[in-house]
Amino acid sequence: MNMVFTDSELAYLRSQRLGRLATVAPDGTLQNNPVGFEVDADAGTIVVRGRDLGNSRKFRNVQDNGTVAFVVDDILSTQPWVVCCLEMRGTAEALTGQEPPNPYFSHESIVIHPRRIISWGMEDGGGGEFSRRTVEG
Repeated sequence: MNMVFTDSELAYLRSQRLGRLATVAPDGTLQNNPVGFEVDADAGTIVVRGRDLGNSRKFRNVQDNGTVAFVVDDILSTQPWVVCCLEMRGTAEALTGQEPPNPYFSHESIVIHPRRIISWGMEDGGGGEFSRRTVEG
C-alpha cells in the first residue's frame, strides 16, 4: 500500500465529493474547476472523472502540461471558526480508454500524483495541526 495520505487525510477525502483542480493552459494562463473525484489509497492518487471529460479544457490542459494543484476544503463551523483543507501540488495524467464506474461518466480520467501535500484541520474534527510534506516517488 502506498502511504501518500495519512489516515485522517484519507478519511477526510472520502467524506468529500468536490474539489478544485487547477491546470495550466498552453498560453500559461491558469484554469480552476470544481470537479468530482475519488481517492485511490493504494496508488496514492486522486482520480477525476466527468460526463464528457475528454472534451474539456482541463483534460486538454493536462495533456499539454501535467502540472496541477488540487484543493479540497470545508468550513466545519463558523462559531467558532473551524476549517480544514487539503492541498496537493504535483503532476497529472490525462488517460483515455478507461472503464467508467457508471454510464454517466466518459471513458477518460485525470489521475493526479501528489508531490507536495499541505493540510490543516485534519485531526480531531478540524482545527488540528498544520502539515506540509513532500511525497517520495
